[in-house]
Amino acid sequence: MSIMFLRCLLEQEVSELTFQETQLERNGIVFHLKLLDLENAVVAFFYEGPMRLGTLAFALPGLMEATATTSSILLGGKYLIITRSLAERTAVVLKKMSLVSVYTSLQETEAFRIFLKLLDDAISQRKSTR
Repeated sequence: MSIMFLRCLLEQEVSELTFQETQLERNGIVFHLKLLDLENAVVAFFYEGPMRLGTLAFALPGLMEATATTSSILLGGKYLIITRSLAERTAVVLKKMSLVSVYTSLQETEAFRIFLKLLDDAISQRKSTR
């Protein structure tokens, strides 16, 4: 009986989670950012095409405003630099720990420019709705 109760509570909690979605089209390819804002963290999926898990990084914001963050790659071997950079930027800007996934077929520098634009757009949307 208690397992069923916990399962119902968990299902209710998960159903209340909503992603903030931002997208951008370049050369016929649609790039996406889905942000899941939790009380103490943010989870971000940067991807093209259908939603997929890519290289995964975790970052903590610095202790003081605009200070360096601590970050680490948790999974993956491709796009290590942009994944860590996006995780760090997300943590600093949102002042929360961040878990970031990057999946793309573009070259790293081009993907970084596009995904950074998506993140900046998402931050701007958040500021305008608050």
